[in-house]
Amino acid sequence: MDEEEMDCQEAVYSDDYYDIIGNESEAAQEIKGVCQQNLGNRYVVYYLPRNEVPALSVGTYKYINIPKCFTLFDQNALEASGIIRVQTQRNLELKGSNIIIGFLDTGIQYENSAFRNEDGSSRILAIWDQSIRSDRHPEGFIYGTEYTKEEIDFALQQENPREYVPQTDEIGHGTMLASIAAGSEDLGNDFIGAAPYADIAVVKLKPAKENLRQFYFIKEGAIAYQENDIFTAIDYLNRLALKLGKPLALCIGLGTNQGNRGSGGRLTSYLDDVASMYRRGVCIAVGSEAIARHHYFGSVHENHSDRVEINVTEDMKGFIVELWARSSELFAVSVISPTGEVLPRVPVWNGQQQKQRFLLENSSVIIDYQMGGERSKEQLVHMTFSNPVMGVWVVEVYPYRISDGMFNMYLPVTDFLEHEVYFVRSNPDMTLTVPSSARFPMAVGGYNAQTGGIYIESGRGYTTDGTIKPDFVAPAVDVFTQNQYGRYDRMSGTSASAAIAAGACALLLEWNIDYNNNPSVNSIELRNQIINGAQRVSNQLYPNREEGFGRLDIYQSILNMRNL
Repeated sequence: MDEEEMDCQEAVYSDDYYDIIGNESEAAQEIKGVCQQNLGNRYVVYYLPRNEVPALSVGTYKYINIPKCFTLFDQNALEASGIIRVQTQRNLELKGSNIIIGFLDTGIQYENSAFRNEDGSSRILAIWDQSIRSDRHPEGFIYGTEYTKEEIDFALQQENPREYVPQTDEIGHGTMLASIAAGSEDLGNDFIGAAPYADIAVVKLKPAKENLRQFYFIKEGAIAYQENDIFTAIDYLNRLALKLGKPLALCIGLGTNQGNRGSGGRLTSYLDDVASMYRRGVCIAVGSEAIARHHYFGSVHENHSDRVEINVTEDMKGFIVELWARSSELFAVSVISPTGEVLPRVPVWNGQQQKQRFLLENSSVIIDYQMGGERSKEQLVHMTFSNPVMGVWVVEVYPYRISDGMFNMYLPVTDFLEHEVYFVRSNPDMTLTVPSSARFPMAVGGYNAQTGGIYIESGRGYTTDGTIKPDFVAPAVDVFTQNQYGRYDRMSGTSASAAIAAGACALLLEWNIDYNNNPSVNSIELRNQIINGAQRVSNQLYPNREEGFGRLDIYQSILNMRNL
């Protein structure tokens, strides 16, 4: 490893550098001596030395350039989704052969039986561990360590495999998702994954830097990953599939409340690009924020404001509130503390910032006004509450230039908050998390296959720009899987739903390519095929905000296409 490469690795891992997402036209490129990582031929991550640049803030760097932080979402299921029938149907017997299922998550316990062939060899094609520093990073990337199938197979033949391939999954989330989507059949334990013959590719995401955790007030011990590392993970998996000439189904079981809730964000735009490619399927969990009380839907009229009440249950270090509105709308806000001190509203323009210290509470609030979307230029009002005291804080939203006067406000996801914070008059709709709001990938919600009822925590649609999401739902309660210890377990949450859907997409890719003479199929077409066969509850109208177009039934999807 040469000196320049060592310096770049230090920049990637060290908290002494900021990670800023930009493109070639933006000013960050002009800073001398800064390493960079290209992202999917569209964006660039610049690593900026903290002692040479301004401190991280929305007022200094555009919010769209600051990486968002993402967290995880926590056999009966396969039968309900029609997967067992297409695995065992005599004229189908689809099991995901020659399809790659890609995971970007907490890693994978590669020694587990769920990821091995009958001869003991691995079904894992490659693992990129972003958290392990070395000079063995993948081609085109400047950090992490890549392990090939040959290296994994060699390690599995040794007494202590991790001496040769030290990658492990300490949390277990990635291992359980991979087991659900692609676990090998185990007749003795009555277990089989959705696509048990599929190839597996894995990216273990590196943890978010401390400077970003502090910027977002992420509580100590919470699992958090950076947007730019998610970008590179998707890019790596896509490049691997292109190199091997194989179809790819992506399983994304993480999300955030930070950022644009429509399709205009950078990560969602990139996922739209991938989903549009031939032989790709992209499945994203919608999250579990429906009943967290972290969304507020409001509206104002000329000369009429809206008082948004936020209940802070205990004194805490801080939290962030984001107000998003369409490009046709402009709002101004003021903040009132629990004791009645006021941060007054001011005239609004892009890039403006207000600061206020509330003396009686020893709290402070910073308000930044920006155009937050890359494509559609929605208005973003970004509010940072530092050391907020317990009590009800009021954000008064005023019309400045309005058309319909509607806006949405979001608090951080539950796992990021130090203590409970919620909107007093919350709204459970439009609670799907980013990046499941992307237009072309499949946003997957959850339902309870055991009772036939809804999964009440599953994020609800639609997106803020009116796209119908979730696209469909899959089982989310007590889904059978194998954990990081090699034991069989149960998993609940929309991550499990996304894993089932990713496995189903692998089977549909196999059917389209091998049986339906459709080698150019992409995620958009797979989505339409699934919607065409989705089960619908008789007493509900579809599409709806809870289940989109219905419940995953891949057998019915294939049956409907064969009957055309």
